[in-house]
Amino acid sequence: MSHPATAISSVKLAWALSWAAFWTGFPFKVIVALLLLAAQVHPWEGTGLITLLMVSAPIDIWALGLTARTFFLERMGIEVRGPVGIGLWWQGAVLGAGMLGVAYYAVGTTAALCKKAAEATLGVVKKVIPIPVAEQITIELLMWAVPATIVLIMCLLIWLKLFGWRIKRFVVASGQTSSAGLQERVREWDAWRVPADSVLMLISFTAVAVLLTVAFWVLLPVTTPHRHPDYPPPQADAVKKKVKPEELLKKTEGTLAKAEAVLGSLEEEKAKEKKGKPKGK
Repeated sequence: MSHPATAISSVKLAWALSWAAFWTGFPFKVIVALLLLAAQVHPWEGTGLITLLMVSAPIDIWALGLTARTFFLERMGIEVRGPVGIGLWWQGAVLGAGMLGVAYYAVGTTAALCKKAAEATLGVVKKVIPIPVAEQITIELLMWAVPATIVLIMCLLIWLKLFGWRIKRFVVASGQTSSAGLQERVREWDAWRVPADSVLMLISFTAVAVLLTVAFWVLLPVTTPHRHPDYPPPQADAVKKKVKPEELLKKTEGTLAKAEAVLGSLEEEKAKEKKGKPKGK
C-alpha cells in the first residue's frame, strides 16, 4: 500500500510548504530589517545582510517545521514527529545553494548567447528593413530576457522537484498515520499554533512588542531624517537683507532724478542741433 505522502506531486508539495513557510516567517524578517535600518545598517549589503541571514535561519526552521506538521496532519492525516524544521531546512538549503550556483551560470550563459544572437539577427534585418531605436531596444530585450527567464523557471522547478522528493522521503521515514478524525486533527494543529494558555501568550506578545518598539526608538539616530554622505547638502544662499521702505523710496527718487537729468540733457542737445542746421529756401 502506497504512503499518502506519495500521492501528491513533488513540485506541488515543495511549493506548498515553501510558500506557506515563507509567509509565516516573513513578518519577523521585516521586523529585523526595520531594526537594522533604524540602526543605520543596510540589510541588503555587508554586515546587515549577514545579520539578516543569520537571524532568518532559525525563523525559517521554525516556520518550515510548523507548516510541515500542520500541512501533513490536515491534508493527509499524517503525524510527523521529531525535528521536522531542521530536518527539512538543511536539505532545502543544500539543494537551494547548489541550484543557485547552477542557475547563476545557466542564466548568465543563456543571456550572453541570446544577446549575441539578437545583435547578429537585428544586424541582418536592419540591412533590409530600417528599425527605429526604441523598437530595436525592445526586440533585443525580449530576445534575451525571455529565454533567460525560461531557464530560471526551469531551475526553480528542478529545485522544487528535488526538495519535494526529499520531503516525501522524510515524511515516509518519520511520519505515522493519525487515527483521529478531522475535527480532532484541526484542534490539534490549532493547539500547535495557539497555546492553551492564551493569557500567557497575550502577555508574551505584548512584552515582545513593547521591547521591539523601545529597541526601534533607541536605535533611531537623533538627527533623522538625515542626508546620505554621498549627497552633500547644497550651499546655503546668502542671507538676504531686509527691505526698508524708506531706503527703497530714496533709491527710486534718486533714479528718477538721474533719469530726468539725462532726458533734460538729451532735449538740450536736440535743440542745439536744430538751431545749428541752416534753414531751407
